[in-house]
Amino acid sequence: MSKTKPGTSVKRLWNLLKLDKRDVSHILFYALFAGLINLAVPLGIQAIVNLIQGGKVSTSWVILVILVTLAVGLVGVFELLQLRLVENIQQKIFTRSSFEFSYRFPKIKSEALQNIYPPELANRFFDTLKVQKGVSKILLDLPAATVQVVFGVILLSLYHPFFILYGLLLVLLLYIVFKFTAEKGLKTSLDESKNKYLVAHWIQEVARNLNSFKISGRSRLALDKNDKLTEKYLREREEHFGILKIQYIKLIVFKVLVAGGLLAIGGMLVLNQQMNIGQFVAAEIIILLIISSVEKMIRGLEDIYDTLTSLEKLGQVVDKPLEASENQNAVNPTNGIKLEFKDVAFEPDGYSVLNGINFTLKPGESLLITGPAGNGRTSLLKLVSGIFSPTKGKIYVNDLARHTLVLNEYRQYLGTLLPDEIPFEGSLWENITFGDESISDQDIDWALEHAGLKDFVKEQNNGIYAQIHPEGRYLSTLISQRIILARAIVKKPAILILKEPFTKFEPQEKKRILKFLTDPQHKWSIIVASNDDLWKDICNERLELQDGKIVKSV
Repeated sequence: MSKTKPGTSVKRLWNLLKLDKRDVSHILFYALFAGLINLAVPLGIQAIVNLIQGGKVSTSWVILVILVTLAVGLVGVFELLQLRLVENIQQKIFTRSSFEFSYRFPKIKSEALQNIYPPELANRFFDTLKVQKGVSKILLDLPAATVQVVFGVILLSLYHPFFILYGLLLVLLLYIVFKFTAEKGLKTSLDESKNKYLVAHWIQEVARNLNSFKISGRSRLALDKNDKLTEKYLREREEHFGILKIQYIKLIVFKVLVAGGLLAIGGMLVLNQQMNIGQFVAAEIIILLIISSVEKMIRGLEDIYDTLTSLEKLGQVVDKPLEASENQNAVNPTNGIKLEFKDVAFEPDGYSVLNGINFTLKPGESLLITGPAGNGRTSLLKLVSGIFSPTKGKIYVNDLARHTLVLNEYRQYLGTLLPDEIPFEGSLWENITFGDESISDQDIDWALEHAGLKDFVKEQNNGIYAQIHPEGRYLSTLISQRIILARAIVKKPAILILKEPFTKFEPQEKKRILKFLTDPQHKWSIIVASNDDLWKDICNERLELQDGKIVKSV
């Protein structure tokens, strides 16, 4: 991420603001008018000072006081309207981001998540809050400050040509700040953020393996590793602060030179009767407004860096490639699903996991995959289920190339019980149905009975709506397996895909479930990876995998 160019990040910000261009244009419109009114106030004060010098209370003086007061109130109204619009944008940013993450994560290609821990990647969602805050600052402060600077310089130049030099000096300052520090400021901000997430991830790992760290006794690993990661974070943060400090130093120098120079020269112009007292007071008020606006712009760079950095972090999720969803072919499972692997190879990152895999599974048949652990059985099941895509060769579903199918439609006809499937936080009903309300209560009851969950459900105060903790915590491994089994069979899939499905079951219970799964009245096909002898006499076909290749086919 350290190689990210400002242009890329700015484009992300631009695309984000374009989504709400109507609200943004209204905010800019209000900022323009508020800025102009703010600059009109000094002109009103100039006229009031000139009238006061006359030593009499006049109608003109009263009217000017009322107008200036109303102008201040009107600026407040414009600012309130801006706040309302910015709040709308902030709410939309959060809503879009939450739906974007929820939509994308299940559809990200598994190959794009190799060597990445998805829960840690999901933490990038919290950068949404920084984007909300940053966009608010950018939209409220920068437009108003820019308007005041531009029109303030134009207004000052009408008092005396000398003030044009002041405007040129201001432009030069802003150019120097952006030219020589903007890219480095973004780079250091990205590096700081990267190390921040490394610290958060380590704390998350400690919390996830709480019992292991408790049992480790006096081990200082948790603290020592945190110390190293925090030290790196602080070093990167200090480097980023160094860039901000340079920008602030330039701002201070600018303020001192401009304030001192303009006070001195303005005073000389008054003494030489080239400006009156009212003009001098108005000019100084405008100068103070401009200095304040420039200060806002330079201080706002930190918010800009944070916003651009957060957008890059969100981009780590939204830039991940998604599974194809525009394919037209659909699976017709009326007569079951025929599955064919033809010269399939799977080589993630160039490492050969599977090679030369050929087999055909017809509707209603069962296939047993045996072999030592670590020889590609799980990867083969994930290829069948569409979690992985083959590097070489073709997979056919009912004689249609699978890459031409919409994967989500294909997967709805599969039931899986794979090692990395665990209960998630939600009700038992949600864990079994995934929120599919088309599944009838009778089908749910049928799945609970055959998965052996009926007694468990009866024991729960809320029955089928009992809440499950994240990762199935506080549930026994056996109950977790039963929940995943119920999930696999509840929709009566065309293909059941199982990996060592009954390791925790008692022998009698295992035989009962095995008899149920292989009952001919169920039309599903079965692909199971197991070395359990009970499967050998039941399955129609058997493949033995070794070193990612089929060494035996029966």
